[in-house]
This record gives sequence, structure tokens and C-alpha cells, in this order.
Amino acid sequence: MPVEDPLEPVRSRLSAYVPRRLPEEGLVLAGVLVPLYVDGGEAYVLLTRRTEHVATHRGQIAFPGGAVEPEDQDALDAALREAHEELGIRREDVEVLGSLDDVSTVVSGFLIRPYVGRVPYPYPLRPAPQEIAEVLGIPLRFFRDERNLRVERVGEGAAQRELHFYDYGPYTVWGATARVIRRLVEVLS
Repeated sequence: MPVEDPLEPVRSRLSAYVPRRLPEEGLVLAGVLVPLYVDGGEAYVLLTRRTEHVATHRGQIAFPGGAVEPEDQDALDAALREAHEELGIRREDVEVLGSLDDVSTVVSGFLIRPYVGRVPYPYPLRPAPQEIAEVLGIPLRFFRDERNLRVERVGEGAAQRELHFYDYGPYTVWGATARVIRRLVEVLS
């Protein structure tokens, strides 16, 4: 009997999903790759912990990605370029499964366009030491378990918003990264 691919439901759901696009007004368009891989029959999310030496989001858990540069055709091109620069993942090794809703960051002024992609496992990652302090693989099922989601409300009145947090051992995934993961989980549900 053939073994079911744990990423087939992701591929199937994303192929039918139409992501919400936000206007770029005053924001810097950035592409991020949401890398997924399969190990031992289980799907994992590949994340990085940024160094303290980067310009933005120091020490935070993040996806590989960055601003769209003039040489990039679009946000997907930027996401794949950055995944190569930050982790050594070659674009031809990424199977793009689809895209998720745009996410804006209030403080740093980015409009993030996330692309979900499958990467082979094991993979010879080469983290860029000036940008990446650590590489993490967290089971997708961890994020799908609602008990692992912590929500805090900040601000008052019309300015009130929700912040999402996932605490995984010593790591806290929050901010735009947590919002992207949350959306992926919602699309898969």
C-alpha cells in the first residue's frame, strides 16, 4: 500500500485557495518562503532565528525572505532568492505549492507576500552566518493544535489588534511569522 504524502493536503488546499492581496501604499513589498519538508512521514515547517546583527527583526523566529529588489521579477522571485542567500536552498529544489494572504507589519513597514514551498529532506542547508543564528524544524501538527496558540490583545478602541504567539520549547514564534502560520493552519482546516 502506498504511503500517503503528508504534504498532499497542503498542495490540494493551496491549489484551490485565492490569497488576499493588500495595496502596497507606503509599504515595502517583500516575499517570504514558508518551507515545508517531510521527515519520517511527518510534515515540518522550516524556520530560522535571525542574528542580532541584521537590520530588522533581530533575534526573531522568521521565514527566509526579504524585500523585492530591482533584479527580482516579483515577490516569489524575492522569496526564492532570499531562501538561497539565507539558507542555501536552490530555487530549482523548491516545489512551490501556493501562496497565502498578504501580511503587513506595522512597525517595520513591510507588505509580506508568503509562498509555501516544499523542500527536499534531508537538505544540505548553508545558513548565512551574518543573518541566521539557528535553523529550526517544527512539526506542522504543533501549529495545528489550537492549544499551542496564545493570543494577546494590544491597543485600545479602533487601534486594538491581536498578536499571535506560539511557544515551542525555548522559542517564541510571533508577529508576522505567527500570522502567516496561523493563516496556513486556517487554510488547511
